[in-house]
Amino acid sequence: MSEEQHKIPKEPGLDHTLELLKEGYHFIVNRANKFDSRVIQTRLLGEKAICLVGKEEAELFYDNSRFFRQEAAPSRVQKTLLGVGGVQGLDGEEHRHRKAMFMAFMTEASLEEVQSLAKKEWKRLLENSNDEIKIYDAAQIVLTRVALRWTGVPFKNDEAEDWASSLSPLFEMASNIGPKHLKSRWSRVQLENKIEGLVKKIRDDSIRVDQTKALYHFSWHKDINGELLDPHVVAVEVLNLLRPIVAISVYVDLTLFAVYEHPEKADYARQSHDNLQHFIQEVRRYYPFFPAAIARVKKDFTWKGYQFKENTMTLLDLYGTNHDPNIWEKPHEFNPSRFKDWEGSPFDFIPQGGGEFDMGHRCAGEWITIDIMRVTLDYFLNDVEYVFPDQKSGFDMNDIPPISGVTIKIRG
Repeated sequence: MSEEQHKIPKEPGLDHTLELLKEGYHFIVNRANKFDSRVIQTRLLGEKAICLVGKEEAELFYDNSRFFRQEAAPSRVQKTLLGVGGVQGLDGEEHRHRKAMFMAFMTEASLEEVQSLAKKEWKRLLENSNDEIKIYDAAQIVLTRVALRWTGVPFKNDEAEDWASSLSPLFEMASNIGPKHLKSRWSRVQLENKIEGLVKKIRDDSIRVDQTKALYHFSWHKDINGELLDPHVVAVEVLNLLRPIVAISVYVDLTLFAVYEHPEKADYARQSHDNLQHFIQEVRRYYPFFPAAIARVKKDFTWKGYQFKENTMTLLDLYGTNHDPNIWEKPHEFNPSRFKDWEGSPFDFIPQGGGEFDMGHRCAGEWITIDIMRVTLDYFLNDVEYVFPDQKSGFDMNDIPPISGVTIKIRG
């Protein structure tokens, strides 16, 4: 072995999946600290896994010449959270072509519509309520209505709760084992079948839907070979809009939890539009959301002396990178003003993954997330009178996703 090469620190043992479930968002960074290395090796779900944390490591991870995403995620993740055949599992020109289908709906007008829908649905839900409201439960209903209206999926108002109860297991239970995991898989099957049926009806002109919306456009989208997408794949991609929007309910819950935990920072947020933006960005940095992104090594290569072998599962620690003291000053303090002078980077602030939007694998829905969070925070800080009753809120770092359970009482 040459002097330039050295072994990746390796955690002993046959498998550490149970430790991952126990330690949650701290799993990778605990091992990075133990071995004093940003690159470590462990075993998860019965196979070797390399774990990365940090800005340079994120830049490496999103180098498409070295890593691929197609079927990189374990089967249990594809069959719950992501779906089989969706954009997250594509590479190269096929990925860029499919990603453009999503980016076409990230226009200024489309994002403004999302903001308007979010404010309208919050007002509808809260204006006649005098009860204590669990923010997470309320956000799921609100954002389900927003997601269905914005994508053009037809539904009746009294069906929103059923849609929400089917969509939430896709992200709430994806990391579970046993009955909850099975419920997540069954919810996906039911939803894919329902949307696939809509796609077929759109194509044979037996139903009419809004032709400006994503459901219609995805139904008629053609792949790089000029062929219509399989109806099942269309269903997966429509869910790749619906599911992430409803999953923003996790961030909404954490946003109100931050208002409860840091009232002086909420006063900062009230001062301007920019301060609102700083607050919600700090929520996304400070609180956990996705634990890690997954890829596989495309072919053998060496980076900083570390050898990466073909097809090795590789995880990028999102939470750890967002709390990296080499990137962030006092990373474990909640401080929205840190974003006042933040210049932005595709690789140092990665709550929903990193890389570039158009050509890379950065989440196309990140703009929607930010807009919905900002509009929601603005509404709760400036348009709603409420108090926080005695709270039993909070979460553990192995709760994936983390739900604080924060509640409010609307003042009549």
